[in-house]
Amino acid sequence: MAASKTMKSERLREAFLVRRLRNPEEIRALLLPHRRYTAYGLAQLESPLFEQSEWWLAEDGVAGALLMHSRGGLGHALLALGDEIALYALLSLHPGPVYSFATAELGHAGVMRHFFSLAQKQPMQRMVVDGRTFVAPSRTEMPEAELRCLSSKDTPAVNLLNRSEAEGISYRKSQIRDGMYFGVFLDGVLVAMAGTHGIARSERIAVLGNVFTHPAYRNSHFALLATGAVTRELLEGCDEVVLSVNPRNAAAVSVYQRLGYRHDSDLIETAVTRRDSLGLTSLARRLLARWRGRESGRELVYSPARHG
Repeated sequence: MAASKTMKSERLREAFLVRRLRNPEEIRALLLPHRRYTAYGLAQLESPLFEQSEWWLAEDGVAGALLMHSRGGLGHALLALGDEIALYALLSLHPGPVYSFATAELGHAGVMRHFFSLAQKQPMQRMVVDGRTFVAPSRTEMPEAELRCLSSKDTPAVNLLNRSEAEGISYRKSQIRDGMYFGVFLDGVLVAMAGTHGIARSERIAVLGNVFTHPAYRNSHFALLATGAVTRELLEGCDEVVLSVNPRNAAAVSVYQRLGYRHDSDLIETAVTRRDSLGLTSLARRLLARWRGRESGRELVYSPARHG
């Protein structure tokens, strides 16, 4: 009786086959149609970052979803793409680390809240600039500022700047070395910076981020100067540069618009905390899914049926 009830409930849900993707070219083909949204994922296909990422695909013959968990670049990150019911299937088995930074589509909001606590509930705005629309800032506005490219030797100064706010980010030397960062200095002190989240050189697209100005120097156009310098350098080797901004941050949006960035789309971008903190539930689901899909060599998992 119990077995028949289980089989009946499974028929009321969708069955997805889940497999891990190990070929970067197969993954690239899935990401490229959405390159502005998936730019960070494209950057993770670059060596040696690819070896520090896991990619999972769920398919039911009609719909599918792609899930990335990476630990290279800026640290633990999650990228979701595709059908939300298929994504539910993926996250039920592979939710990733306890803490991560997630990029998801707006339609994924309900699924993400089911598996994670989201630090940021406000949707973000994805902006894009290219060589035709980019407008370099004028240095005449800030003649007293020194602008230069940052190196790993500047990491202590970068971390000191970020500690000017309680929740400042701590950077490793490798992050500054492997990315593209510019800083604005006053009397030898770093007061503003901008950098990158990822550079997909093979696809000629980059993600700009890590824009920060010391609280005492905000509204002084230093962020404009640093962001403009990073954008200019990135466009030397990229066709497009994208970034994410909270649309409620009018000052930041204005800075990016002055540089020629324009609104492209809206998305979810936030730090997340896994609800299944011990990972025991997802482990049990994986073991069951592997047993169900043992004949195909994949994981077979059931996801909530769609309605309407």
